Amino acid sequence: MLTEITGLPDHIFGVRATGEVTSEDIKSVLLTGLKRTADRFKEIRYLLVLETDVKNFTAGAWVQDVKAGLQNFDKWKKIAVVSAEKGVEWFTDVFTIATPGKSKGFKPEEIEEAKAWLNAED
Repeated sequence: MLTEITGLPDHIFGVRATGEVTSEDIKSVLLTGLKRTADRFKEIRYLLVLETDVKNFTAGAWVQDVKAGLQNFDKWKKIAVVSAEKGVEWFTDVFTIATPGKSKGFKPEEIEEAKAWLNAED
């Protein structure tokens, strides 16, 4: 399931992933929030807090996730992924090469640093 994270600055969109994440979660929560943020701010600063294993994303969810990335390709400013999975953190750091914005992985205890990094102008 994806739920929107509240209490973030308006220009940062965040979601928390728990349990199984489906294509419907991606469509109703992620795509809607990304579009709203991109339309309002002309850029996307995105926080993903993974409290589930990436294996819990269904195949349809992965397809929708790729679609979200491509639809907003030129709008990505910063992506912060918070996860206890070391591979996810490493992948996020490397992902910066493939996107116009910056990506960075954080450990769960670094969530406040992730928020500060997203908020910083650099």
